[in-house]
Amino acid sequence: MERLKKKFELTPPQILVLGFAAIIVTGAILLTLPIASATGKPLSFLNALFTATSATCVTGLVVVDTGTSFTIFGKIVILALIQVGGLGFMTMSTLFAFALRKRISLKERLILQEAMNQGSMEGIVRLIRKVLYYSLTIEFMGAVLYAIRFSMDMEPGQAIWFGIFHGISFFNNAGFDIFGPITGPFSSFTSYVDDWMINLVSCALIVLGGLGFVVLSDLLDYRKLRKLSLHSKVVLSMSAFLIGLGAVVIFLFEFTNTRTLGSLDLSGKILSSLFQSVAPRTAGPNTVDLAGLRQATQFFIIILMFIGASPGSTGGGIKTTTFTILIGAVIAMIRGKEDIVMFRHRLGKDRILKAITLTLFALFLVVFASMLLSTTEDHHFLMILFEVTSAFATVGLTMGLTPDLTDFGKVMICLMMFIGRLGPLTLAYALGPKTEKELYRYPEGKITIG
Repeated sequence: MERLKKKFELTPPQILVLGFAAIIVTGAILLTLPIASATGKPLSFLNALFTATSATCVTGLVVVDTGTSFTIFGKIVILALIQVGGLGFMTMSTLFAFALRKRISLKERLILQEAMNQGSMEGIVRLIRKVLYYSLTIEFMGAVLYAIRFSMDMEPGQAIWFGIFHGISFFNNAGFDIFGPITGPFSSFTSYVDDWMINLVSCALIVLGGLGFVVLSDLLDYRKLRKLSLHSKVVLSMSAFLIGLGAVVIFLFEFTNTRTLGSLDLSGKILSSLFQSVAPRTAGPNTVDLAGLRQATQFFIIILMFIGASPGSTGGGIKTTTFTILIGAVIAMIRGKEDIVMFRHRLGKDRILKAITLTLFALFLVVFASMLLSTTEDHHFLMILFEVTSAFATVGLTMGLTPDLTDFGKVMICLMMFIGRLGPLTLAYALGPKTEKELYRYPEGKITIG
């Protein structure tokens, strides 16, 4: 009996997969209720499922405009899904455990370790406390700053609501917006393309949400400890490099494009380039028409989206640390070095193998899904690749394909968002059989490479 119980006992990755799936289905059911629809007619289950998946997986892709298609009840459901999906349902359940003064069990700590992508359970509950504190504080500050700016354009009550919604949405890198009734469906932040306050607050929220809670904790403790972990150094340096490089490339590629930056003054061009570089950190809002970008810029944004945010954050993608390890491996190979060294630390072989595995797994998923959708969706391949990468990296940027997706396309994009939020390896561990330690090793062999 004990053996049978052990056989059907769920592993932490399986609990995460089932937990997220349950939240998505619950959200979809709530969004199909007539009270959630602005027209009073129930939303189709597939569209509700797509919206719930996008919100829970903090993506931002939408088949119906959020601002015009949902009532306040529907928008609150979406906001709740974004909050739970961004912080993780285990983090939210831990919040209730703290409130009820309930002890966190060993199994719950293991699940939290998996959810936060940590190497050990040591200090995991302390980290969760910090996650909750940092998240709520940053979201509150973002909401206040947004509300102050929006109050210049709308009634105070509406400005506060818009501030709260976008503060939570952007910090969790979801990219949902509710500007449809004001600036038109699917307009995002295009009416604020040259507004410094909106752009800088949005960029700050996206970056803080995408750095990861371990890095935020390190930064806040820096004054006391006077040092940063290797993980934080890698994340901060690579994030700064990608944002800077992205802004420069977009500025140069789109400088004369009248459909995007060409009609803006110099300060507007700089601001818009920065925003479009930060958004692929897996946030999703845009201030220019992405379909109007040159193809070179669109493909460059695909690369930025594929890399994504950082581990332990609200973002997706293969992560900045994975990309850094791959670059380090190339540099080490060119220099004839055996080890990848970063900030005077040597990386273990297991980290390198995991980075390569994750990248190839992600690349295969994006290529396979893009090829499949190119047979069902009557659109340009680059547009399809852009959409699939955006879904996998939980970004939410789109060139306008999402509302035109076929039913099969919607299901495929939902699957990509789900896999992207959980992580390909977590899903593989959840679906795969339990591995046992090998008792022997095969003799080493050599093959020719290159």
